[in-house]
Amino acid sequence: MATERSYYEILGVERNADDAAIKRAFRKLAQQWHPDVSSEPGAAERFKEINEAYQVLSDPKRRQIYDMVGRSGLGDMGGAGSPFGEGFPGFGDLFDAFFSGMGGAAGGARRGRRPAGSDLRYDLRISFDEAVRGIEREIEFDALDRCGTCAGSGAAPGSTSAPCSACGGRGEIRAVRQTMLGQMVNVTECSRCHGEGRVADAPCQTCRGDGRAQKRKKLRVTIPAGIDEGHQIRLSGEGEAGPRGGPPGNLYVAVHVTPHATLRREGTEIYHDLQLSIAQAALGTRARIPTIEGEEEMEIRAGTQPGTEIRLRGRGVPHLRRPGTRGDLHVIVHVNVPTKLSRRQRQLLEELAAESGEAVLPAGSIIDRMKDALG
Repeated sequence: MATERSYYEILGVERNADDAAIKRAFRKLAQQWHPDVSSEPGAAERFKEINEAYQVLSDPKRRQIYDMVGRSGLGDMGGAGSPFGEGFPGFGDLFDAFFSGMGGAAGGARRGRRPAGSDLRYDLRISFDEAVRGIEREIEFDALDRCGTCAGSGAAPGSTSAPCSACGGRGEIRAVRQTMLGQMVNVTECSRCHGEGRVADAPCQTCRGDGRAQKRKKLRVTIPAGIDEGHQIRLSGEGEAGPRGGPPGNLYVAVHVTPHATLRREGTEIYHDLQLSIAQAALGTRARIPTIEGEEEMEIRAGTQPGTEIRLRGRGVPHLRRPGTRGDLHVIVHVNVPTKLSRRQRQLLEELAAESGEAVLPAGSIIDRMKDALG
């Protein structure tokens, strides 16, 4: 007398397998033994056995009774209660039920979601000062927007729709094929109804059934203070409308910043190169410094050395993620050494060198100095 196989053995899972493992095992065996895809002798009986095992082990109450007393304790609760009703479900309906939660989906149309519209990119150029301070700009661009005639449905006003004849109202086309790994199901969107399951008897004449028409859009965009080159601002739902009433895409505003004539930026810090003469660096001076708020006069102390950095705290770029705080403005001192001197300028510098006890080259060219030595 043959020993009756346990439900766990039929599905090829351990007794402590969780719901996900049981479901995966059933799906794998169903792909192999479902009568719609298997030509093996006894495939129908094998699938009936697999289905019965799954119906018990996927139900917590029936599984508990089965684990305690076996099949005899189930009585009429054995493999009953299949969501597919009498007989075998179609192979497509079987996997419809899995993807939609095993809840009475058998035989029902599974319509695809309407595709979303495309995301758009808008390149916006602003000045250095506008990037630091922030600004509001109005932008214009062409985009596919919801058709005003059909309100995006793609159907002519007053028309009706019927189930798609190509996919039977399902919205998708299934094809079963044999591969080296076994039976494979290929699911594609129906090209006639575009996954919606229904087809209008009269398409909209304005948009030719697409539900969208080209329009000129205007938007006001707020550019936050502290934005930098290459940053993007996302405006949700302001991209192209989706076909036939699908959700819109997003608009991405890519910001480009025109460089400043005398200031350069590194993150939230701003730098300015201040050019001084030898006399200004040695004796001190007052210099005009460009800032975001306008030019300011700054005192440069006597004896300032080349490379000196003067920091103006809180005069830099606002932090994007820390409102109310700003970086600093750094003034870097550069001392210009003249390449040509007048006779008087040289005389004064020679007197300075003599006073300091510094050795310097004599005036004139090498040829002049040779003539003086020979004469």
